[in-house]
Amino acid sequence: MYSESERIKIIIQNALKEDVGDGDHSSLLSIDPAIEGTSRLLVKEEGILAGMEVAAQVFQEVDPQLEMKSFKKDGELVHKGDIAFEVKGKVQSILLAERLVLNIMQRMSGIATTTHEYVSLIAGTHARLLDTRKTTPNMRVLEKMAVRIGGGYNHRMGLYDMIMLKDNHIDFAGGLKNALEKTNYYLKEKHLDLKVEIETRSLEDVALALTLGGFHRIMFDNFKPEQVAEGVKMVQVRYETEASGNITKENIRSYAETGVDFISVGALTHSVKSLDLSLKAVR
Repeated sequence: MYSESERIKIIIQNALKEDVGDGDHSSLLSIDPAIEGTSRLLVKEEGILAGMEVAAQVFQEVDPQLEMKSFKKDGELVHKGDIAFEVKGKVQSILLAERLVLNIMQRMSGIATTTHEYVSLIAGTHARLLDTRKTTPNMRVLEKMAVRIGGGYNHRMGLYDMIMLKDNHIDFAGGLKNALEKTNYYLKEKHLDLKVEIETRSLEDVALALTLGGFHRIMFDNFKPEQVAEGVKMVQVRYETEASGNITKENIRSYAETGVDFISVGALTHSVKSLDLSLKAVR
């Protein structure tokens, strides 16, 4: 399994192949390869900055001679007019890296900003904010990194690092009892040490799950806050608890105040607005 840094390197390499193809012809035809210059990343709206370390990796992948000087850090609140970093070196190299750096940092900063807003809304409660797998294909490691930068926590990275029995698994397996029995048999047979989470759709499901056991976390899916509160009381800290489904900025505080351990929000990654940033030449 690749490490996070290895995954990021692969993302950068594939993204450059996609963008550059057989060459940045606009720069190649208009700019002398020996010319050097400086560009600055200009912040155009307030938000939480994310992707600085990844930007540095992009520049190094494009041209190890490029020098990036940071003025801001990942996770820092930035304002319109701030300069996040300055990059110096061959102009052709800067322009080749420009769009990829912006695409990554705008997306990551948008996610970090949204995550920070949600985290602020549940401050002072027991609940921790989780992301989901509702991410952009091939960009998950960057988007989940942005969630952490914004103050949230990562749920499972993929299908391989946690067992999660959702409604379809349970229905196709013939019910929760069958699904849990198959899960525990499979884990023993494969010698896997993975946490198990089950999804419940009603308080009756919660009661059944508690009689069965064999899992680590129980999800209350599309429950109203008062139902989540009742579910938390039923569990009595025997298992981790998670609320999920139709949770918004307007109602997340109500869910957090139920005493639930985790709240997962797909909107952190699937429908955020990118932060407005631009990379401008210093003349």
